[in-house]
Amino acid sequence: MKTSTSLFFSLLLSVTASAEPVTVHSLVQRALATHPELRYYEAQIDVAQGGKTKAGEIKNPDLMTGVGNWRVRDLATNTVSDGPTWAVQLTQTFEWPGRLSLRKAIAQKDIELAQLGIEQFRAALAARVRTISWKMLAAQEKTRATEEVAKRFKSLADVLLQRDPAGAAPRLEARIIQASALTLGSEATLARNELEAARFELNQLLGEKAEHPLELRMENLTLNPPPALEALLADARRKNFDLRARILDVEQQGYAVKLAQNERWPSITVVPYVQRQSNQTRETQVGIGISIPLPLWNRNKGAIDSAKAKEVQAEVMLTAQLRQLERDVASQSSHYRLHVEELVKWPSDTLDGFRKAAAEADEHYRLGALPLSTYTELQRQYIGSVTAVLTSQLGAVDARLQLEQLTGTKLAQ
Repeated sequence: MKTSTSLFFSLLLSVTASAEPVTVHSLVQRALATHPELRYYEAQIDVAQGGKTKAGEIKNPDLMTGVGNWRVRDLATNTVSDGPTWAVQLTQTFEWPGRLSLRKAIAQKDIELAQLGIEQFRAALAARVRTISWKMLAAQEKTRATEEVAKRFKSLADVLLQRDPAGAAPRLEARIIQASALTLGSEATLARNELEAARFELNQLLGEKAEHPLELRMENLTLNPPPALEALLADARRKNFDLRARILDVEQQGYAVKLAQNERWPSITVVPYVQRQSNQTRETQVGIGISIPLPLWNRNKGAIDSAKAKEVQAEVMLTAQLRQLERDVASQSSHYRLHVEELVKWPSDTLDGFRKAAAEADEHYRLGALPLSTYTELQRQYIGSVTAVLTSQLGAVDARLQLEQLTGTKLAQ
């Protein structure tokens, strides 16, 4: 069971005569190549990679030098010796084993989150371009149908009023037709506004000026019923962007707990030094010192408790995200299935049949073979049928794109 949206969009867009028709797919590729926000997410990856480099760096050693004078006195303050002295000391701090690797692991998760962010943005951008493109095509079809009927009523009203109809009934019928022309003209204006709004947003997504001419070429888009809910949920649990981000957050918080526990143990500072003094004798002292803070009062308990609490929060948020995801997938799957089932009920020539009936009604009314009520109703039903088909079609397209976003999977056509 399937239905094709090309059956309901029978005419091509003709927004501007100078614009060359383009496909929806080409617009998606263009947006993915030129959208300015992509540079932000690309830069975010560079930021995260820089953070990982920083996390793996070893502290630079500290070099200390000094010069002075070595003066020796005996207990009677008599000078025993006098001469220059100098000293050189190098201090290097080493982290407790495993600490640098934990920091690098946390930074690696930042890189993965940044890469996931740009992947998610590209998918959302592509879906948005497709949604607006189909709205633009739908607005064009609605505008065409509304303007067609509005012109039909206006032409008929002009003819009837020029005849100066005699009697109340013909005169009132002429006014009814004129009023209908005015009402439909207003509806056509609203449809054109929707068309322009869709074009403006699409141009913005493409990085163009709002008034840039844009014409879309009709494409066949087959809408099949969605797969079974369990299959969709399985895909969503593996590929959903938000859920994957939550999983990365939980993993990162786990590393943060381990790092806080590791930081209970102090860093070790090694201090090799050389000292020399020259007077009546030449003395040189070479040695190495080690400095280790004793973890007596500060065992980093506050940081450990805080890291564990954040890990619990991340796990709770992951569970909540999974539940929300399951609800959203079930909801969008139901919406998509219902819209597709509704579209399948209509014959492929539904709109074409209403269009022909509206044109035939106009011809017969002008010949006096059709009452005003039937004529008006047929024209209105033509517009109503177009609106109904477009609403269901756009609902199916939107639900399908939402479902693809949630599951991270391209649904089969």
